[in-house]
Parts: sequence; structure tokens; C-alpha cells
Amino acid sequence: MANETLPRDPLRREAFVRASRPEEPARPFIHLRVHSAYSLLEGALQLGTVVGHAVKDQAPAIAVTDTNNLFGALEFAQKAVKEGIQPIIGCQTTLAFSGEASDSQRDRRRQGPEMRPVVLIAATEAGYSNLVRLVSRVYLETPPGEAVHLTTEMLEGHCDGLICLSGGPRGPIGNALKEDRRDLAETRLLALKALFGDRLYVELERVSGYDRAIEKSSVDLAYTNDLPLVATNEAFFSSRDDYEAHDALIAIAEGSVVAVDNRRRLSPDNFLRSQADMARLFADLPEAIDNTVEIALRCSYYPKTRNPILPRFAGGDVADAEAAVKAEAQELARQAHEGLEARIAAHGLAPGYTVEQYRERLDFELGVIERMKYPGYFLIVADFIKWAKGQGIPVGPGRGSGAGSLVAYSTTITDIDPLRFSLLFERFLNPDRVSMPDFDIDFCQDRREEVIRYVQQKYGRDQVGQIITFGTLQARAVLRDVGRVLQMPYGQVDKLSKMVPSNPANPVKLADAIANEPRFAEEAEREPIVQTLLDMAQKLEGLYRHASTHAAGIVIGDRPLWELVPMYRDPRSDMPVTQFNMKYVEQAGLVKFDFLGLKTLTVLETAVKLIRRRGIEIDLAHIPLDDPDTYAMLSRGEVVGVFQVESAGMRKALIGMRPDCIEDIIALVALYRPGPMENIPTYNARKHGEEEMASIHPKIDHLVKETQGVIVYQEQVMQIAQELSGYSLGEADLLRRAMGKKIRAEMDKQRERFVSGAVERGVGKPQADFIFDLLAKFADYGFNKSHAAAYAVVSYQTAYLKAHYPVEFLAASMTLDMGNTDKLADFRQDALRLGINVVAPSVMTSFRAFEVGENRIFYSLAALKGVGDAAVEHIVAMRGEKPFKNLADFCERVDPKIVGKRVFESLIMAGALDCFGHDRAAMMAGVERMMGLASLAQQNAMSGQHDIFGASLGAQSQALNLPATDPWLAADRLHREFQVVGFYLSAHPLDEYKAALQKMRVQTWAEFSAAVKRGAAAGRLAGTVTTKQERKTRTGNKMGVVQFSDTSGQYEAVLFSEGLAQYRDLLEPGRSVVITVSAEDRPEGVNLRIQTVQSLEDEASRIQKALRIFVRDDRPASAIQSQLTQRGDSQVSIIVIKNEAQGEVEIELPSRYRVSPKIASAMRAVPGVVEVELV
Repeated sequence: MANETLPRDPLRREAFVRASRPEEPARPFIHLRVHSAYSLLEGALQLGTVVGHAVKDQAPAIAVTDTNNLFGALEFAQKAVKEGIQPIIGCQTTLAFSGEASDSQRDRRRQGPEMRPVVLIAATEAGYSNLVRLVSRVYLETPPGEAVHLTTEMLEGHCDGLICLSGGPRGPIGNALKEDRRDLAETRLLALKALFGDRLYVELERVSGYDRAIEKSSVDLAYTNDLPLVATNEAFFSSRDDYEAHDALIAIAEGSVVAVDNRRRLSPDNFLRSQADMARLFADLPEAIDNTVEIALRCSYYPKTRNPILPRFAGGDVADAEAAVKAEAQELARQAHEGLEARIAAHGLAPGYTVEQYRERLDFELGVIERMKYPGYFLIVADFIKWAKGQGIPVGPGRGSGAGSLVAYSTTITDIDPLRFSLLFERFLNPDRVSMPDFDIDFCQDRREEVIRYVQQKYGRDQVGQIITFGTLQARAVLRDVGRVLQMPYGQVDKLSKMVPSNPANPVKLADAIANEPRFAEEAEREPIVQTLLDMAQKLEGLYRHASTHAAGIVIGDRPLWELVPMYRDPRSDMPVTQFNMKYVEQAGLVKFDFLGLKTLTVLETAVKLIRRRGIEIDLAHIPLDDPDTYAMLSRGEVVGVFQVESAGMRKALIGMRPDCIEDIIALVALYRPGPMENIPTYNARKHGEEEMASIHPKIDHLVKETQGVIVYQEQVMQIAQELSGYSLGEADLLRRAMGKKIRAEMDKQRERFVSGAVERGVGKPQADFIFDLLAKFADYGFNKSHAAAYAVVSYQTAYLKAHYPVEFLAASMTLDMGNTDKLADFRQDALRLGINVVAPSVMTSFRAFEVGENRIFYSLAALKGVGDAAVEHIVAMRGEKPFKNLADFCERVDPKIVGKRVFESLIMAGALDCFGHDRAAMMAGVERMMGLASLAQQNAMSGQHDIFGASLGAQSQALNLPATDPWLAADRLHREFQVVGFYLSAHPLDEYKAALQKMRVQTWAEFSAAVKRGAAAGRLAGTVTTKQERKTRTGNKMGVVQFSDTSGQYEAVLFSEGLAQYRDLLEPGRSVVITVSAEDRPEGVNLRIQTVQSLEDEASRIQKALRIFVRDDRPASAIQSQLTQRGDSQVSIIVIKNEAQGEVEIELPSRYRVSPKIASAMRAVPGVVEVELV
């Protein structure tokens, strides 16, 4: 407590101390108020930095007190303990005093109770449990839209084991004193004292500019109420030098800029001060320093890891835990044995296996599962999968190593017979290595949420949660953010950020980008502000920007989750979320279940439903895996829409492989990755007898026969170790893992074990060493066969449906990819190749989904840009069983609040209203009239009014008159169609150039890409530009990436700085051009580089010799003449069609003109023109 011999006034006390006491060794000080990076966009301290400070400063303990969360509690505890530092777990929480008059009652400009920060610290295990519960309630019980906060009422009954710091100058006590409301400050202090007793400390903080009067009042209140003082230095960053970067972080968080004065600012003193600094700063109040140590001594608990905790699935009424596990083991054994018999009855046995061998394998797996105490896990997974299948929700056949379990197959968790595909249980669950099994389950993406809701209902909503993830400030983003708050020109910041290579799978660190890109130094030397930007951005890079949820992970507990981990709520979800991320939530004892949404399963289910309409029932689990038509299609590379194998590289590999069995597809899934894909030519050559399969060793050749002597799978590495060196499969799994990690000491140990075991079995030592090295090489990139087999089966299922039911398969694929116009264009092109008619969208025949007819696919209205699901559903509902009679009838029956002007325009541009016989240009010009008619019809329908003749408004349907306007030219019409469809659907801009392109010997993209695969290296193509992007190369030069469309598909080509400067204007979207290209056939597809670009219109006009225009009289003459604006070398004739007796009269115009397909198209639009011919 206070030293009564010293003056209470801080100023007099400080002077007294300096005058009367010599310099003493620094008193120990413990930081009790520290914000890590988990104080999102507020703290700039990584947890390792916090612990590192304590180590460097020789502090025995340190706290982390993030704002309103415990995101980093377990991670911090582990890092601190590892370094020999005592972790103190706390939280700065926003507190409102229950029953206190709200600000709105005192100040009408404010609303709600005043909320101020206090710090809660867990001193004991009970305190940590209370803190976890309180912080969880902050999120789970705060109404949406309201700032998260605690109330004193929420604290009641939950303060045991908690220490409270009063919040310092910004806290509820300090703020009341700042407003000169001492009575309120004391009332609040006493309220906290009533809750926390001697575990309440009055917090003092001395950063630059602190208010000494408020501190004096705080000290007086503490002494008056017999409460201890404690010194803190709220830390947000590591050193004083980090202040400016942190200030930029605050500006980023608030959406402000650094230069703005009226925003939140901290002090340069809000860093991790040393113990000596703090002792000097509070030399006049040593007790405040000493009490930090006292608090640390009172803290005896920190969170630790737990063994996995699962709800009891069976034996829940058994009190003894061991008996409950036994009951679950018995239940799993019952389900597995019954399930195995059912599987054998339905699917038979794998070739070469007996029923007894199946049963032996099952019993072995059950024994391992029981010994490792995981029966409950299997039962939980089997239960929700059986429920999903019972509800007709598509479930994947398997994913990951779980497909290697016969128990999983028997209990319907997977649909892959592991004996049929030689899959290993030990790759999934190793009896020699304690680790949780991990089933990743694929569900139909549209119905995944139903399964999660079932799990919530079964185990309780408070026992099921999602897992938090954190987004970080990465190099490009942090440059943009800091550049914005420094008010640097957008173009300059954009230029700098684009110097950082974009690699989402492996983001480039800013320091590495600066080291490898000399232009950063050049820009910094040219403008000092750039160096400031780079320095600040590097300090902020890697900090957490926001919290979100793991895409698939779900945890299930045996009690409310907040009893095990702190909980959070993502405002975009109604399910609670753990505050620990995936790594630490598992270490806290919760078991993760992956509920993945796989679009392909939805495609399969949709296709099966469409096929069912034809009276054909398809059971994908029972389709033959040796269908010749399916393998023939795959061998031709016709794989658009086929799961896992539709990339250009995979297509090339399939054509070379010519698969004829499911094992080939499994191998390809495993081989088609960087590294292993080098073995694809060897695999193919051996498969087709073009190369002899080399022997590794007679004892193990049979293990690699299936893969043409190439070690492809991790399971093969394990089996070779078992056969050659006497490993158990569990030991072999440890060998595989050691080889993958390449830990030298472990590798040496395993080599000795492997070689000695092989020598004992008659293998020479040199050959054993060679095989070990071979395995080590393949183990590094060998693939999990269980996963490859499961995904190969899904791939085969999609291929089977495409081979036999292409209309339904493509329609389903288009429905599930309707937001991806590039994919839709590919599907449509594939449909044309197969002779399937893709019917243009129409309000008379289209629906939300892509529907099917006799060799036809009806285009979806919802796939049109600017339409949307609500409008489509409304149009379809209004159409019902009564087709729209005409355009006016359509307008009258739709609600303009749902089908607004933008929707009308999109429907017109897409041709979806062509069915009413009006010209698109006229409808677009009359869209306001159409909207007016729709609004009037709605008003009359609501009021029940009729016109003056007593007829309903519908009787006036013929009264809609559209403005007279010139029709759009073909190119303009197609360009507008492209804008809403995303590709050219009804026709293509190159269609009218077909004859000219043949004369010019220009190839289509399909023809040319096939020629490149045969060895061609250059060619001439035509295309309409769809997109053009300009980028910078690593050397700083400009390059262009241009997307083209022709009548056979879409393709991409690049050109570099000189070409871009020369041809930029010709490559604007919508323009049709002729390009010469160089080409290279690469694994990922054909790579094109543009050499020259010419206007297609200009090139076509050069080869046209004449234009013949057919008319019935001379009335179109002046309009025809107005279209002939440019002189050229072509002859133009007007042919007047008389009656049969008089025949035709040809009038040759005296001048020569420039003619082209575009001009011919304009002539066709002239009223009175019957036909136009280009010669």
C-alpha cells in the first residue's frame, strides 16, 4: 500500500523523491496492458515480439490484453512458456455500468450507456473460465449493430479469480474525473470494488501529456477507498520508432488519413518500455510498480493443451468414461460388421480377396480405432453422413486418406472400397503415431448448410461452432492502405503495389519484393515519401486486418463451447465461431470436422434429376467403371466440364495416356502436379508398349506394376518398405513422413533400419541404399492414393454422364457455373461441337436454371447480367401456364418494382424479348413507355380500376406503340448482347466475314491450336477483342494481355511494349482484327505472342471486288448512296427486281467504292433492300 511518509500530490512527491533519495537499481516491472496484433487494426505487436521483449528485458512475466477478445490467449501462452516467461492472460473489455443514467439522458446528442475500457486478468483457472465466458457473452449476447461490451450486471457472479484494472485515464474512473464528476467516478469505483474486492487496482498511466490533476484525483480515490495503485504503459507497438507506422494503422482502421486532426491518436510513449524506464517514470510511486509484480504473483494459471474432447455418441448414460468408450466401440463394431455385409451383397468383393480377408481387415481397423479411443469420432461422422444421404443430399465418395479405411466404407462414411484400390488404413490412422483421424467430407454445395443444421440440432446449438480465421495485411494491400492514408496519388501507389509479384498461393513479402525489384529504390530516391511508405508498410505487413470464418471447419463439443474456448460471432453468420484459429482450437481439445461444399456433386445431382425426366434412373454408385465410351471420350480429350481433368495440360496428358481403366485416371490425378508430371511421358510410353518397364527389384516390382514401374503414391513407398525391409505399415508411414520432412538425423536412423531389414531379406546393401534414395525422392512428392482414388471416381462419374447424357450434363454444368461467363462460353462451344442447340434466352421459354429439351439447352435468364434471381423467378411465376401474348401483355403482367428498367434493358440486349417480334433498337428506345405501361397496370391492379369502357387494362394490350428508330447494325447488336451475356451467343461478329476469312486463309482458333499441337509455330488468326489488360513486366516494361473470341472459342495472346504502343488502338474491346502470332505448346496450353495486328474491316475490304444490292424499286437509292462514303476499288451494282416478264435490271454505279462485310450489313438494314451480295 501507499508510503504514508511521502506527499500524496504527485508533483511534490516526485520532487521529494529526487531530492531525498539517491539513484537505486531499477525495480522489477511487469507489463499488464499490451495489445498484440490480435487487437485488429489497433495492436501492431506480434506475439513473438511481445515475448521477445520480456526475454530481452529480463522480465519474468508479461501480459497480453487484447481489445474485447482472447484470440491469441493459447498461442501467447505457448510462446511465452517456451521461452521461460510467465504468460498473463487478460483482456481489455469495454464496460458499461448497469443502472447508470445513460448518456442520452445527460446529453441528448448521445445514445446508449457510456462504455469505457477496463482490463480483466485471469489469476486462477476459475478466473480464466470466467474471462472466457464473459468475453464470449460480449459477442454472443450483444444485439446486432451495437458495439460489443460488458455490463456490470454481466460481471455479477463471474468475477471469481479475476483481477480488474480500472482502465487508466481512458477508463470509466479516469473519464469521469476528466469531466470533473468525482462523485460518479467514486460510485463507479465502489461498484467495481463490490465486484472484485481486493482484486481491483486503480490504474495509472504516464504517457506524454498525461493529466496530472486526473492522476492526483485517481490516487486520492484509491487511498480514500483503500485500493491499491498499479502502473501500466498501454503498449501497441514495439518501440518509439514505430509510432508513425502505428498512427497510419489507426488511420487505416478509421478510414481516415494521417493528416486529419480530429481522429483517434495515441502517444509515441505507447510502446513496450523497459523495466528501468517504468521504474524511473514512477519513482515517486514505487508501490504502483511493485504492484505489477504482486499481480503477476497472484496469477497462477494459463491455458494449456487438452486431449481431444468429443460428445458421447453411445453409452451417454454410463458414468464411467472407459465404459462409455467401450459402449461406443461395441456400437461401431455392430454398424461396421452389418455395413460390410451390406456392401459385399451390393458391390461384391475386390478381385483376389475373400470375405474372410475383408472381415480380418475390418477387425484389425476396429481394434486400432478402439485402442486409440476414436470409435465416437467414427460414429459421429457416420451419423451425419447417413442422415445427409437419407435426405437425398449428395455426399462425395471420399476425400483424403480416409478413403483407405474399410470401417469408413462399411459405415458409409466413404464409398470407396479400399481393398479394390489397394488403399492403406495406416495412411489414415497410424497405430504407431497418436494423431486424430481427419475425415474431410464433400457435400453438395447447395445443401451443405442442411447437414450443419442437423448437427446443431443433434448436439445443441451451443456445442457446435465454426472456426475463426484471420486476414492479414499483405504486401500489395498494405502499400495501397498506407499510400491512401498518406494521401499519395492513387496512380503512384498503384504503380508501386503492382511492382510486388502477385502470387496468392505463396504471397511475396514486401522486403523480398524490394530486394528483387530495383525500381523501388529508384522511386524512393526520386521521392522521399516513397521511402516513408515502404518503411511504414513493412512495419505493418503481416498484421491482422479482420476476422472471418474457416470455409469448411466445424467443431463439436461435449458441452457448451464457451466452457472450452472463447467464442466470437461473425456478423455474416448465425453460428458461433471459436476465437482460436484452427491450429489452437484443436490444441484446446476441440475436434474439427470438415464440411466441404463441392460444386461437382451438385452438377452430378442436377444432371441425374434432368435425366430422370426422361424416365431414366441413374445410380452413380453403380455405374460400370469400365465403360468403353467414357474412356474413348477421355482419350480424345473431350473433357470440358469433366472434374479434375479439364485443364489444357490435363487434356494433353489424357490424349497421350489414352486411359482405359480407372487406375489410369487415379494415376493421372496423382501425377499431374509440378515434379511428378515429368513422369507422365514415361507412364504413357510404358503403358502403350513403347518403352520397357524397368525393374526396381523383383521383390517389389508387383507393387509398381499398376503405375508402369513409376512410384506415384505415398502408399507405394509404405508397401515397398513393408515388403523389402520388414516394416509394419504403421512404421512405414513414419518412414514416409520422415522422408517428406527430410530431417537428417531421422533420415539416417531410418536408412539404417531400412537397409538392415532389406539385407536380412536377401537384398544387397548397395541396392538397398539405392532403393532407399529412390523412395526418398518419390516420398517428397508422392501423392496420397486414397485421395486420388476418391477424386478419380468423381471425375469418372462426370465423364460417364457427359459421354452418355451430354445435354443434361452440360445444362447442369452451365447452371452451376452461371456466374462465370468464360465457363459458359466454353460449355456453349462444346455443345455446338456435339451438335446440341443452345437456345437463346427468352421470357417465353427460359427459366432460372439451364433447362433441357430434345437435343437442346434453353439458356438461363438468371445468367444474364443485370437480371438477377428475383426478377427471373417473378417472370417465370407471371408466365405460369399462360404464355405472354405480346410485349404489352408482358409489361402489364410483371411488377416494375421487381423487373425494373435495368432488367428490361438487359432482357432487350440479350434478345430475351425478341419472341414478341419487335426490333431491339425500337424496344430499347421505348423502354420508358414499357415501364410506364407496367406501372399503370400495377396501379390499376391494386385499385381494381378498369378503363372508361369497363374493360380491364389487359384488353388494351395492342396499344403499346414503340418509337420508330433505325435498327442496330449487326455488330452493334452483338456488342450489346455480349455486354449482358458475356460472350457472343446468337451469332458472332466474325460470321459476316466468313467468306472473306476463307479467302484470306485465316484459321480459326480451334484449327490453329490443333495445328500447334502437331508442331506449328506461327499462324494467322481473326478475333473480336473481348478484354485487354495492360501490365508491367519484372523489368518495368509494359505488356498487353488480350482476350479474343472467334466462332470456335476464346483465346488469349500477349504482346510487349513496342507492339502494344503500335497496336493499342486496334485492340480496344469490340474491335475485330486479324493477327499474326507465334505459338508455343506448353503443358498448361498453347501460348500465343502477337506479331502484327490489322483491322479485319480493312483487310476484308481489300479483297472485295464488287457489291451487288437487290431492290424492288428505286426508293432505297438515296439511303444506299448515303452508306457509300469512301471511294475505293470495288464496283457497286443495284439490281432492280421486276416482275417475271421483265426480269432484273442491273445498274452499275459510275464510281468505285470501298466495300466490306460491315458495309454490306448496313445495306441489309436499309428499308427496301431485298438482298446484298459481296463478290
